[in-house]
Amino acid sequence: MSALVVRQAIETDQKKLAPLFDAYRRFYGAEGDIPAASAFLADRFARGESAVFIAFEGEVAVGFTQLYPSFSSVSLARIFILNDLFVDESARRKGVVAQLIAAAVDYSRTEAAARLTLSTARSNLAAQALYESLGWKRDDRFLVYNFSLPAQAGSAA
Repeated sequence: MSALVVRQAIETDQKKLAPLFDAYRRFYGAEGDIPAASAFLADRFARGESAVFIAFEGEVAVGFTQLYPSFSSVSLARIFILNDLFVDESARRKGVVAQLIAAAVDYSRTEAAARLTLSTARSNLAAQALYESLGWKRDDRFLVYNFSLPAQAGSAA
């Protein structure tokens, strides 16, 4: 096995990230669409709207996580939402998730964030156990509600 390297992704990593990002989307039931996944990532890079960390085994990209900045009004501080986390099946159970999360935590500390937040499916017990083993605490005080907005003509959903 090649050494695992995790680093912050840059725009030139987009071609290696897009297939992983597309696989992540398919894992959650979305239609596969690598060109759309690539365009979405390109927008995030171009606008500086997220921080992406990518994991490599040798030259092969095997996983990523994407953080979106937000703020806590109560804490009067920056927070990050760990919105996307995916590891290719070939690289699972090798510590990739732990290293990606460690990179996200380190980055958040350097950005003086008050916390990192993530959500996972209630049915994803393996992920919940992993997050808890890494020191994450489940918040049972709040419920999450979503309000879907219809896509506007000319915009991506």
